[in-house]
Amino acid sequence: MAVDLYYVLASPPCRAVLMGAKLIGIDLNLKLVDISRGEQMSPEFLKINPQHTVPVLDDNGFRLNESRVMLTYLSDKYGKDDSLYPKDLQKRAKIDQLLYFDLEKIATPKRDYFKQHVLGDLPVDEVKFQQITKNFPFLEQILDGAEFVAGDSLSVADVTLVADIANYDVVGIDLKKYPNIDRWYTKCQQVIPDYEEINGKGAAQFKRFWDFLISQKK
Repeated sequence: MAVDLYYVLASPPCRAVLMGAKLIGIDLNLKLVDISRGEQMSPEFLKINPQHTVPVLDDNGFRLNESRVMLTYLSDKYGKDDSLYPKDLQKRAKIDQLLYFDLEKIATPKRDYFKQHVLGDLPVDEVKFQQITKNFPFLEQILDGAEFVAGDSLSVADVTLVADIANYDVVGIDLKKYPNIDRWYTKCQQVIPDYEEINGKGAAQFKRFWDFLISQKK
């Protein structure tokens, strides 16, 4: 039976799972959730995920609603090898650390600004917008002398981070200020299968939504 993924392409966590599945080689049964119509709040969806968030992974009745856990789960269960999420405990621990780093240090500042200043009631604030990159120097240092975030090979940590960085890129953050991040970002675009179809197109969708919401505030 197919593994179902409930998703929205504009969402970085959803795109991370889509890219991870491509790298693992598993075909997901994709179920688009139309949040513009409030489908995430429908009784049918709430039975699947009471937290009404996407993505949701349904592996024949076993459900997960956190993208980083989905990536490690799919890698462990369906990966042809352990290259994306090694079984070596120290290598795995480093990748786990980077998954938490992405969640707290990279994804959260952008998400908070979006919720408060773009989607929410607070006005657009250029000073606060520029502060969403406050943790980029840490990522820049992590990538110093390294091809990928956990070393010399692509891992699930790169997949989740590049999904978030793509959204930073499209809303106007100048990645050229961070040469290591910019180099790595370009490399990920080259080596992840169907990158543009998934991450490029999804980030463009997010940009259109971002621009529309900001235009309503003027």
